[in-house]
Amino acid sequence: MSAFFSPFISKPDTVSAIMLKVLLALLPGIALYVWYFGPAILVSITLASLTALATEAAMLKLRKRPVAPFLKDNSALLTAWLLALSIPPLAPWWLIVVGTAFCIAVAKHLYGGLGNNPFNPAMVGYAVLIVSFPVQMTHWVTPLGMGATELSFVQQLQYIFSGILPGGLTLDAVTMATPLDTLKTQLHLAHPANEILTQPIFSSLAGHGSEVVAIGFLIGGLYLLASKIISWHLPVAFLGTLFLVAGIFHLADPSHYVAPVFHWFSGAAMLGAFFILTDPITSPTTHKGKFIFAAGAALLTYLIRVYGAFPDGIAFATLLMNICVPLIDAYTQPKVFGKKEKKA
Repeated sequence: MSAFFSPFISKPDTVSAIMLKVLLALLPGIALYVWYFGPAILVSITLASLTALATEAAMLKLRKRPVAPFLKDNSALLTAWLLALSIPPLAPWWLIVVGTAFCIAVAKHLYGGLGNNPFNPAMVGYAVLIVSFPVQMTHWVTPLGMGATELSFVQQLQYIFSGILPGGLTLDAVTMATPLDTLKTQLHLAHPANEILTQPIFSSLAGHGSEVVAIGFLIGGLYLLASKIISWHLPVAFLGTLFLVAGIFHLADPSHYVAPVFHWFSGAAMLGAFFILTDPITSPTTHKGKFIFAAGAALLTYLIRVYGAFPDGIAFATLLMNICVPLIDAYTQPKVFGKKEKKA
């Protein structure tokens, strides 16, 4: 006789366990980030993590809520990591602290804490920083081996905390525009796309180094899908729509619009598809709603990248679609079984 009997009831993962798995899924992308751009990103993640935990504890105290259980759910850490991965790794320490504190205090706790925030906290923090401090948000580190000079980890630390570069170096010597920013600038100067993509910053898929980091986030996203932490609807709808829209524009005018694969592996597309849009609190609850939400975010991302003032559009597209979530949920909820339709 078999020793196993039905029914089998599995215990669902706790919030803490789910958030921990998402943090683990970010590690391949972070490791490749360090490999191609240096360890400064680890400083940003550490500063953001400490600020997030401190701000979370302070807000919970002010709201007279228990501190320990909420600090242990790892949600504040996830917000911190996503924000740190969205801003330049050489950003000054105060920029990271201000942005992370705003994420937790305003975008999360001002609305009632975890489960009540209508907007993705990390993307709110990013939007506030890029609008308020646009200069500091454009100093991206050059991939290793491509810059005029390279900073050691100690020198990176020195710049983050003091704003001083060694030996009279300027930021132009250690930073450069992102592939998306370079592409947009060159296109505005009427250079053809195929000519722009021959520059050293670009590689086979998108940008040198950044495309490999995107592959790291793709690997982490596939782990989340295999672990059933996220459903396939959001990333597939986002990446599929982004590919379709970019493909249509590219076929119509390949001299001005790059191939869709470039949009997949540049900027925060992979990070957004698997880690940002999939936030269960700020995304729709129905499968149909998830498709609409992600497709809308992809369309907005592409339009902002091509026609907007900012190089990437993931953050603003996410926030704009967050606004639409209640309406999407209202119109995509299945009918209650047995409910009679009202006659005109």
